[in-house]
Amino acid sequence: MDLEKKENISVEEKKSSFSFPGPWFGGISMIISPILLLIGEFFKIKYNYYFPYQLQGYAEHPVLMTISYSCFTLSFILMWPAIFTLTNMIGEKKPGWAKWGGTLAIIGLFVRLFHEGVNHQAFQLVDVQNLEMATHAVKDSYTAWYVLYPLVFADNYGWIVLGIGAYLSGTLGWFSAFALAAMSNHNSGVLKGTDIKSFTDTLFLCIAFLPLGIRVLQNCPKPSRRAFKWAIPIVLIIAYLYYRTLTNSLS
Repeated sequence: MDLEKKENISVEEKKSSFSFPGPWFGGISMIISPILLLIGEFFKIKYNYYFPYQLQGYAEHPVLMTISYSCFTLSFILMWPAIFTLTNMIGEKKPGWAKWGGTLAIIGLFVRLFHEGVNHQAFQLVDVQNLEMATHAVKDSYTAWYVLYPLVFADNYGWIVLGIGAYLSGTLGWFSAFALAAMSNHNSGVLKGTDIKSFTDTLFLCIAFLPLGIRVLQNCPKPSRRAFKWAIPIVLIIAYLYYRTLTNSLS
């Protein structure tokens, strides 16, 4: 019976040691995603916040604006491991704050990615038609209802709940927790440009996430050789797909 109990305890310990997506993905995500968001903010800071000027910016500098909005899209895609990892850290002491904050923040990422898809389509209208027709099309459809519209608040409240949970659980100090919660004030929506507020909020996110990401990577075990054997071909395949699709679109 004692041996059986020990086996059950060891199984439970193994189960409890697992976390998704893991510290390496989470730590790297905390470093890369806010930097990409900051780059995206910087590239479009020249143009006014409102959507007609964003379309005008694309018409005048399509490559620059494409890079900017692409950085936004990649940032939101790569941010989910950071949120999952932060949620796991908060959940060790404050599971309620972790569950609600993580859920709201992930829903917020879905909403933002939906907006990025609309942004991409709006820019294509500038290419396929012209700036004036694209501006009219966006203006006439800007207030149209869509299935995620009632959830646009999730992104704002998610960062606040995560910030409070991070502070109460001791995951972050008061200033870093405040910096994380400040992301709730970040501009979101269709064809939103950069202003001082959104640029500052992104800087705050870097202040909150970058040191935490470094700490997570420093405290996690080194990846095994098997992990490297899987990672290298996956990275090469993704790089090749980007290269092929980019060259095809430019040809």
